[in-house]
Amino acid sequence: MDYPSSAIQKAVEAFKTLPGIGNKTAVRLVLHLIKQSEGRISEFERAIEALRKDIKYCSVCHNLSDNEVCSVCSNARRDQARICVVQDVRDVLAIESTSQYTGVYHVLGGVISPIDGIGPEDLKIASLVERVKNGGVEEVIFALSATMEGDTTIFYTSKQLKDSGVKISTIAKGIAIGGELEYIDEITLGRSLLARVPFEI
Repeated sequence: MDYPSSAIQKAVEAFKTLPGIGNKTAVRLVLHLIKQSEGRISEFERAIEALRKDIKYCSVCHNLSDNEVCSVCSNARRDQARICVVQDVRDVLAIESTSQYTGVYHVLGGVISPIDGIGPEDLKIASLVERVKNGGVEEVIFALSATMEGDTTIFYTSKQLKDSGVKISTIAKGIAIGGELEYIDEITLGRSLLARVPFEI
């Protein structure tokens, strides 16, 4: 496709690197931005720049945060004795939207997937085990996607926690096999958390 400006072409190519953005959507976004005032564009630039400069990873749970410790981990009203283990930050956002869970989280940063070259050492499993060893944890709830990789990750991680004495559970299987957690509707996800079941090794 021929563009009237190399700047437009570069912007379109940049937007196309985002997930779910094809050529038509990228063009539409670029043309929309061109129509915006200089102030709005500058505001957009600052917001994007802040994503790289200001956002940190929580030193406790590995969630995204403005501070060293995220707002969930530092909230005294959250149940620190229950840790919900998720694949990534999108899953934290999905569960939080249900308003059904009052514990804290642990973000693994992925799931075990030998095909993709992702092993246990590439995930935040060791820090989860350390959190549990430090005491005060009564239950670890696995809320991973119902895929082979998710199940493999649950099995491996639960074996690491087997001698800790904590209760290990998974969210109820009301979620379709192969379904990604971030796409599940809030009611189903909320009920799955409330109806979680023990995980047996």
